[in-house]
Amino acid sequence: MTHPLPGRRLSRAAIGVLAAVTLTGIASMPSAAFAAEPDLGIGTQAPITGVQPGSGFVAPFSVLNKGTEEIGKVWVTYSVTSGLAAADSYGNCTYTTYPSHDEEPERDVAVCAIDQPLKPGVVYVPEQPIGLEAQDDALYDNVFMAVEAVEPSGFDGTAPEPVPGTGAPLKLVEKAPATEDDLARHAEGYTYTDVTADNTADFALSGARLKGKVGDKVTASVKFVNDGPAWVFREPGHGAVAVDVRIPPGTSVVKAHGFCSPVTETRYSCGTSQSWVHPAGGETYPFVLKIDKVVEGATGKISFSGKDRPFDTNADNDTAEIVINAGTGTTGGSSTGGSSTGGSSTEGSSTGGTATSGGSSSGGSDTGTTSGGSASTSGGSTSGGAGPQSAGGNLAATGSDSTLTMAGAAAAALVAGGGIFYAVRRRAAGAAVGK
Repeated sequence: MTHPLPGRRLSRAAIGVLAAVTLTGIASMPSAAFAAEPDLGIGTQAPITGVQPGSGFVAPFSVLNKGTEEIGKVWVTYSVTSGLAAADSYGNCTYTTYPSHDEEPERDVAVCAIDQPLKPGVVYVPEQPIGLEAQDDALYDNVFMAVEAVEPSGFDGTAPEPVPGTGAPLKLVEKAPATEDDLARHAEGYTYTDVTADNTADFALSGARLKGKVGDKVTASVKFVNDGPAWVFREPGHGAVAVDVRIPPGTSVVKAHGFCSPVTETRYSCGTSQSWVHPAGGETYPFVLKIDKVVEGATGKISFSGKDRPFDTNADNDTAEIVINAGTGTTGGSSTGGSSTGGSSTEGSSTGGTATSGGSSSGGSDTGTTSGGSASTSGGSTSGGAGPQSAGGNLAATGSDSTLTMAGAAAAALVAGGGIFYAVRRRAAGAAVGK
């Protein structure tokens, strides 16, 4: 059974890099050069579905020189999200892994120098389609491809030094003269292809069982974890999941986690630091609660909300509880349920929780610190690389205004390393499938 994907939107990072590449290119070109600028396009491909984890598949593509002059050499870049990997190693390509940046997850990137002429008005295809492999954690992934007439800019140290390939070179061969349909399919120099694997991911929740007396402050740590085996990559700019937390009666919220927004005084919606979550990753949401009155066995409900999760076939761990037994005695206790434990209570502080991957909350603390950035929170506000999600499910805005100066755009291009593979426009929602 395959699971549909949504159309992707262009992130602010991609807009910035695209602006940087364009502006720096314009600034460095004499006015007389504009007329002779090469015009290359890469063919859009249909989504690839039904891929089996652990198996190989091919990613076909085509290139068209839409200009009037022959081009002597081109560079083809292709990159894949973390559920995929390159199966082939071409001698004229270099390979590296670029780390997650802004709203994009990490990607394996190949840059191939194809030293052969491309005639105008002719469609070219690779001698053999590029081979890729689906990893055990593949589910919602994509392949990005681009073609340029100049070598992409180098990496700035944020990614490992590219490693040369060891196999035969990647070659292009003539397919046929371009038709009007070919011109339409090769409108841009970059394209995304969505890849969906037949895989599942088990999202699980756990809550807390606490004791205290009237006037005490206790900390309940609500936890979300992806028990795998697949990673889940949602639409950039939106959290991987939304968690609905209902506060036990007889208590009030002294402090909520920075990723949680109030819906009412007794109900909160909690998001994630990124639009993806890897296996064993997730978030911990500590809530400091004050026991206002005795309500024995007071229970607050925890559940998933927001987007459907067709990949999650196990409903047994989709809900959890916060249970508070108020009365005489000292504070203390531990959380139970779901796939993790923790949530011991003190006077207004919390302990426990585990660090999570993919920019997730470091867990257990109520400061909102994330492994993907400093993102410390105070009173629900956030600063740093990974911001909290609002009750509506969107991630908080990151970075500065999307209108970049030329200097800022150039810096963004250097940070992106290779520039073009992040300078992308997601195809229209009608050409994609929904997640």
